[in-house]
Amino acid sequence: MELKELEARMHAFVRSKGWYEPDSPKPQTARNLAASLAIEAAEVLEHFQWRESVKDEAALAGELADVALYLLQLASVTGIDLETAVLDKLTLNQTREWPAP
Repeated sequence: MELKELEARMHAFVRSKGWYEPDSPKPQTARNLAASLAIEAAEVLEHFQWRESVKDEAALAGELADVALYLLQLASVTGIDLETAVLDKLTLNQTREWPAP
């Protein structure tokens, strides 16, 4: 599935819940989405707390999906083409010098 199709499905889901409505109890502002993204990323870390491997891969997959969905939505509502941003960052990283460990 293409990134744009995932984004469209994400928007359809959010709209179906009424979260884009002005009086929504869960306003989908850039700030709120950024906070939610950080919270979900922290939940990914919980799967590694006090251990080196994951006990519940399905639960981790769910948290990673939450992170991806919030990232897609944040990029979309701020007008950032995430695919272009990722490709640009990869190009930039290829030109960078990485210190030896």
